Amino acid sequence: MDVSTTLWVLTIVGLAALIAVDFFIGRKPHDVSIKEAGIWTIVWIALAGLFGLGLLVFGGGQPSGEFFAGFITEKSLSVDNLFVFVLIMAKFSVPSQYQQRVLLIGVLIALVLRAIFIAAGAAIISSFAWIFYIFGAFLIYTAWKLIQEARADEPEEEWEENKLLKAVEKRFGVADRYHGTKLWIQQNGKRVMTPMLVVMLAIGTTDVLFALDSIPAIFGLTQDPYIVFTANAFALMGLRQLYFLIGGLLRKLVHLSYGLSVILGFIGVKLVLHALHESGVHVPEISIPVSLGVICAVLIVTTITSLMASKKQAAAEAAQETEGASKDSIEA
Repeated sequence: MDVSTTLWVLTIVGLAALIAVDFFIGRKPHDVSIKEAGIWTIVWIALAGLFGLGLLVFGGGQPSGEFFAGFITEKSLSVDNLFVFVLIMAKFSVPSQYQQRVLLIGVLIALVLRAIFIAAGAAIISSFAWIFYIFGAFLIYTAWKLIQEARADEPEEEWEENKLLKAVEKRFGVADRYHGTKLWIQQNGKRVMTPMLVVMLAIGTTDVLFALDSIPAIFGLTQDPYIVFTANAFALMGLRQLYFLIGGLLRKLVHLSYGLSVILGFIGVKLVLHALHESGVHVPEISIPVSLGVICAVLIVTTITSLMASKKQAAAEAAQETEGASKDSIEA
């Protein structure tokens, strides 16, 4: 898809305007209700849908299909981010009324960092076609690792700060408590960061780790930097509302890791086949409609089986509690 500089500028300005509106509406710290989160989640998904339809009208079916496949993939992978965001919020004891602001700025930092990743990825792909072999192998390895972690069924670990964040904290110092939405304060004659700024940086920099698999994954669906960027932007900007909407349902998505591993493995195979094709080897390539169908099917099946397994587990736990109560009453 041939994208002019003007279209790039208009797209970035449009996204910035949407972010500004979102920030203006939620500028006052408050607890986000399920209704508010649901409305904004629908709004961002609807905006992504309209953008995809615009690509269909002005660019054709190929760019539109690539965008929707990329958006759904990035959205599903971003849900996995929410597990870590929950741990980060707990780690820093972020008051509920400030969590919306933390996520907004954190996601913006993540979007800027991802834009850098996308630009670097596009430059590498345009110069070295063999990079698809590495991307494909990495995604297949990541898929296998996800399955191993899911099967390990280890207890949830506490989130640990990365070295970059620790270095920043040591360099500037951190206040001992939150000061509203302030990011910097004067303490003992020295300008120090507040925990609010630290947790924002934690959200943004932690997302870089997730970008290591999500960026190669979307490049496996499209090599158009414009579609890669916009799919990431729409997926990330709706992530804040999704956090409040499905926060209580995250633990019920017990098979999410399996579903994501299937998607990453599938895209990894697609990348390897594409690399072989580019090398002159006659192998079948997986089309975008097939990719979109597989991704949607895996997510639907994963969600259904997760909810069924969670319901079954809850029923078993309830039965055990009832049985235990009965034994206690008999002994009494």
